[in-house]
Amino acid sequence: MNLREWEQRLSPILARYAGKKGVVVPLLQDVQGEFGYLPAEAMQVIATELRLPLARLYGVASFYSQFYFQPRGKHVVRVCTGTACHIRGAPAILARLEEELGIRAGETTPDLAFTLETVNCLGCCALAPVVVVDDRVLRKRDHKKLWGWIREERR
Repeated sequence: MNLREWEQRLSPILARYAGKKGVVVPLLQDVQGEFGYLPAEAMQVIATELRLPLARLYGVASFYSQFYFQPRGKHVVRVCTGTACHIRGAPAILARLEEELGIRAGETTPDLAFTLETVNCLGCCALAPVVVVDDRVLRKRDHKKLWGWIREERR
């Protein structure tokens, strides 16, 4: 899409915030909700519309871990690497996920099916090692289901 097409796509979202102050974060949330991430072209349009330097807009967006600048997978797989999970096998689980998915932590598969992430702690230490798939917590005994599900989704 060219910049004009981005302006057209974003205009309904931008209209909701026209003339309001303190709208950067909710506006970015809505744009990400629409596209799944914050495309560079959308950031340009937003910066122009809000009369903000592009660097400042990126500064706000990059401060919050909820915002992404690259497309994300349909399924997000998060591996806890906190102390309890690490001790109970998280590194091996992460290595197997990287092998199964063909990507490294922090990457998305080329078909946009999976994004693999690590997190420092999920607060489920008693269930360690923990993997979260699309907000579904999988403890160690559920990992066999995970491998089968990944293979099924890859088809």
